[in-house]
Amino acid sequence: MEKKNLDWENMGFSYMQTDKRYVANYKDGKWDDGALIDDANIVMNECAGVLQYSQSVFEGLKAYTTEDGHIVTFRPDLNASRMVDSAKRLEMPPFPEERFVDAVAQVVKANAAYVPPYGSGATLYIRPYMFGINPVIGVKPADEYQFRIFTTPVGPYFKGGAKPITICVSDFDRAAPHGTGHIKAGLNYAMSLHAIVTAHANGFDENMYLDSATRTKVEETGGANFIFVTKDNKVVTPHSSTILPSITRRSIMYVAEHYLGLEVEERDVYFDEVKDFAECGLCGTAAVISPVGKVVDHGKEICFPSGMEKMGPVTQKLYDTLTGIQMGHIEAPEGWIKVIE
Repeated sequence: MEKKNLDWENMGFSYMQTDKRYVANYKDGKWDDGALIDDANIVMNECAGVLQYSQSVFEGLKAYTTEDGHIVTFRPDLNASRMVDSAKRLEMPPFPEERFVDAVAQVVKANAAYVPPYGSGATLYIRPYMFGINPVIGVKPADEYQFRIFTTPVGPYFKGGAKPITICVSDFDRAAPHGTGHIKAGLNYAMSLHAIVTAHANGFDENMYLDSATRTKVEETGGANFIFVTKDNKVVTPHSSTILPSITRRSIMYVAEHYLGLEVEERDVYFDEVKDFAECGLCGTAAVISPVGKVVDHGKEICFPSGMEKMGPVTQKLYDTLTGIQMGHIEAPEGWIKVIE
């Protein structure tokens, strides 16, 4: 398919409407067959459950053009299963996992002209989401839901390379024990907006959230998991029941162990030990890995030996290997890459 005439090299990370989106509706206890539609607008009642009580969950993944010209997605089955977990926590009917993966393929194929060409640095961002759509005035789950997927081409998260960022220890809590921190619900991101705006106003790029129970352990940022590298090259990531199980983080830990032969560890990471790590990064769909050069704790600076100019050497190897797998340069583990066309 001929690509759209877009300035792929200078594309930003923002929404651009594409031709098709997928929609399925849940009513009377079952999902309908679903379909691709043209209309990007949603019509709902003023009393819709999502508007009154924030019953909404979502996912995020990307489609790429590989060097040999195929359009692929990366581990969409994990997005499907994570969305099931999110839906169950908010008393929403899970969208079947096999249908999720098929719907992703349908909407990417329908918008293939918007998948950026190989080498442009851009990708097609895919946003599946689901929400309560029927009127709800009493505090209870909705009875009817809509599942949708839209796509939008986006440029590289970092233009000119990934420069290390400076983050601050947040005074706010991201998630409570036994709360919703482990699911991808819109409400988690709404409550993080004030904290990130505050961080930006104070000159920081992101927040480091500590556990709300003791405020002694590292959890995550508003939208990414942490990875750390010790001085003897062990890759460490925080373990917690209140952080989102990042698909990118899980993939990085696998790559570290099975491709690079590094020792890996998922465990409690106490803030007191952050100063002892050699490298630090934030990992997620958008940037893959964002290197962290400095953490500021109420004026006290923790500077990582990797510095503020470039990724640390281990982080760079992790980044290069994972993006190499995604782009088809490096052979992927079985099941990681789904070819769309």
